[in-house]
Amino acid sequence: MSNSSFKSLESKVDELIRLCGDMKKENQLLRERENTWKHERETLINRSQMARVRLEKVLRRLKSLEEDAL
Repeated sequence: MSNSSFKSLESKVDELIRLCGDMKKENQLLRERENTWKHERETLINRSQMARVRLEKVLRRLKSLEEDAL
């Protein structure tokens, strides 16, 4: 293997190592974002469920008042 071929190969390997490092960093950031979105989604689902329960209670009270008025 000639010296220039070796240098070219070495350069390509260095570039692959750099790209691998960049991809690892990006992957970690994406995982952190995913965890943040999952947490936010869970929070929104819980809030929605709590609002639904409160609304159902209000509707039951309204129906009860309506029945009492009749």
